[in-house]
Amino acid sequence: MNFHPGTRTFVTLPTATPVTVAHGDGVGPEIMDAALRVLEAAGAKLAIEEIEIGEKVYRRGLSAGIAPEAWDSLRRTGLFFKAPITTPQGGGFKSLNVTIRKGLGLFANVRPTQAYAPFVATKHPAMDVVIVRENEEDLYAGIEHRQTDEVYQCLKLISRPGTERIVRYAFDYARASGRRSVTCFTKDNIMKLTDGLFHKVFDEIGAEYPEIEKRHMIIDIGAARLADSPERFDVIVTPNLYGDIVSDIAAEVAGSVGLAGSANIGAHGAMFEAIHGSAPDIAGQGIANPSGLILAGVMMLQHVGQAEAAQRLHNAWLTTIEDGIHTADIYTPAGSTKQVGTQAFADAVIDRVGESPKRLKPAHYDASQGAIPIPAYERKAPARKELVGIDVFVEWRGTPDDLAARLKGAEDGLVALKLITNRGVKVWPEGLPETFCTDHWRCRFEAHPGKMPNKATLAQLLGRLASAGVEFVKTEHLFTFDGTPGYSLGQGQ
Repeated sequence: MNFHPGTRTFVTLPTATPVTVAHGDGVGPEIMDAALRVLEAAGAKLAIEEIEIGEKVYRRGLSAGIAPEAWDSLRRTGLFFKAPITTPQGGGFKSLNVTIRKGLGLFANVRPTQAYAPFVATKHPAMDVVIVRENEEDLYAGIEHRQTDEVYQCLKLISRPGTERIVRYAFDYARASGRRSVTCFTKDNIMKLTDGLFHKVFDEIGAEYPEIEKRHMIIDIGAARLADSPERFDVIVTPNLYGDIVSDIAAEVAGSVGLAGSANIGAHGAMFEAIHGSAPDIAGQGIANPSGLILAGVMMLQHVGQAEAAQRLHNAWLTTIEDGIHTADIYTPAGSTKQVGTQAFADAVIDRVGESPKRLKPAHYDASQGAIPIPAYERKAPARKELVGIDVFVEWRGTPDDLAARLKGAEDGLVALKLITNRGVKVWPEGLPETFCTDHWRCRFEAHPGKMPNKATLAQLLGRLASAGVEFVKTEHLFTFDGTPGYSLGQGQ
């Protein structure tokens, strides 16, 4: 297996590669200590700068969970080896993982997942899947608002630049790794604009890779098939939220979430981590599996050009798994010879440095192999954009008909009330009496044929609505792009 996460290859290695290290929260300090010990034993040459992030920093009043001096280290090294951290629930605390990925432009999350049958229990011994997840946008943009007493909103943002970069990276990864297929997961049968763009770009860019098989699946059936028959997949590329979910599904199906590492790749740096969380319920007990972080370390060594150390470490880890030395999460009486804790597992890997597995496929890393390029985005000529209406989101506790009557009183000769929806479902005109309605309504005004509103006339419309006592909480302008509507229809419209 070759992870191919990196974007650079060194011909001559420096004495030591600078790397920022965070020990994290929960089980983080235990598994990081274990991982660093095995990295050193395998011959990794690293100049470590330690930083503190996570729960202690949050509790000091820094809502991002990271201090300015930690950012200085990350900028200096461009390389981050990170243990899991705990994000406090509620209270305005932001996910540190998301902050770092977006702050450093780490747009590609690469998560290899392989079965290690018969030594780790799995129903899918042929599984060998890599999930390439967009890492910066989608619902993880984190733009949320409470708009009414009953309704909260989260904005889903999918951009063409973000989509083109991740899709091209997935195909380049597949080509560099000798993978046979790339499958795209979206939900574009429902989210026709956002997920529709992701699917469209996948088709456009995929045409440039004729030797690679291209497939698209709706995320729900795709996730089901990944859980049932993962051997049918090779590389999967998908937006942020779906990728987060299906990568955990894949890791669990392969044997354990504790075995999976990940790379976060960008033009200005890279971060390597286990995919699991901080597991505070078992912290301090010495039983956590350090494998995910160790394998993330393998990916990191390959990324910085230390291919020999990556190969020694990976093969020592594979030999340990093959010898049945297992932590509690993967231990079985039938497939294991000895159950060990975190540090004893690390000791077992260290003892096997220089060995290769006999039955599992040995790892091989080639230091001379070219790097996977970071795709550059070339902006297209802008489309012809025309303003054709406005969606006004209103807080209202009456009936759709009563709301429509009040809204229609604000019409002018440019726009007219076309539609009212509640949670996306059409309730006026001719709504169904069975539809349950909250206090949050989308009210669509569209231009009369041949008329052309502008932002000033739409502002005047809002003024008339305010004078009529309409409590609007948000607006969205309706545009066409080269004549194509840039907005969705209401359900039932």
